[in-house]
Amino acid sequence: MKDLSKIMQQAQEMQAKMQEAQQKIEQIEAEGIAGAGLVKVRLRGKGEMVRLSIDPSLLEDEAEIIEDLVKAAHGDARKRLDEEMEKAMKEATSGFGGMMPGFKMPF
Repeated sequence: MKDLSKIMQQAQEMQAKMQEAQQKIEQIEAEGIAGAGLVKVRLRGKGEMVRLSIDPSLLEDEAEIIEDLVKAAHGDARKRLDEEMEKAMKEATSGFGGMMPGFKMPF
């Protein structure tokens, strides 16, 4: 029974750390850049776009070029955001890998 009690305590600690990590993730921001910095997209936490910057020199080009650069910048920001979120989750769950033999975290 001591083992079960220990596992339950670890599970509660892990749950608290996961909630803390979730709150941190919602505040993480990442910026994606395309066209050598002519288009910038900033995303927060769960993919919310918080800023879009288009250099005025692009406004003379065709809309299709701008659209492609916005998509590329968004993709870059999403990739960076995912990397930051993964890093935050690893930090939050460090020390719980050995919680139960054979147990693997779902991320």
